[in-house]
Amino acid sequence: MNEQQILQVVGLLKIDLGISTTAYDERLSSLASAAVQAITREGATLDGSSAEDIQLVVMYSEWLWNKRRTGEGMPRMLRFALNNRIFSEKMAGES
Repeated sequence: MNEQQILQVVGLLKIDLGISTTAYDERLSSLASAAVQAITREGATLDGSSAEDIQLVVMYSEWLWNKRRTGEGMPRMLRFALNNRIFSEKMAGES
């Protein structure tokens, strides 16, 4: 994902988290980049123009943000979304 797409993720993430200040933008941008790297490491090839992929990065970034406070493992919903994304890509490659 390019810088503009990361900024889009940060904007959506701020809405989800209820953040209206720019004070956390650098931290959120770092989390979004880390989310992209983690998703890619799991085996997905992200398309920054896909609303579904953007939302996956937002969800993953939100979990990273909350995890630092709660220490909770990955939510099932996020794990399912990530697995579905990876499996659908693998199945499309086998066609």
